[in-house]
Amino acid sequence: MAITSALILQTDTTILTVPSLKKYAITAILVCNYAATAAEANDSAFDMHIIQGVGGVKSNANKVLNSVAVPAQETFTMSMEKIILDEGDRIVLTSPTNDKLSATISYLEV
Repeated sequence: MAITSALILQTDTTILTVPSLKKYAITAILVCNYAATAAEANDSAFDMHIIQGVGGVKSNANKVLNSVAVPAQETFTMSMEKIILDEGDRIVLTSPTNDKLSATISYLEV
């Protein structure tokens, strides 16, 4: 099993891209609001897209999570759904803020 992590920015943040000749099974996606205090002003949200292939573009057609709220000091977990990604597929997240959310993806090569 492997993991990858990154801060989620206001611009497209590619968290994972499947390399050439590989397939990945996503086992969990965690998005953490790492705000220092639980104040409502620190709440945030994110969108997630699963984009097919090297030439694929982000669109509403591949948006799988839309404006998911993550209150300050809380973590969103997606671990019941299993997603298989092929060569060139990627997971892209965006947030309305640059300084509140991080994402971790756990995956297996299949």
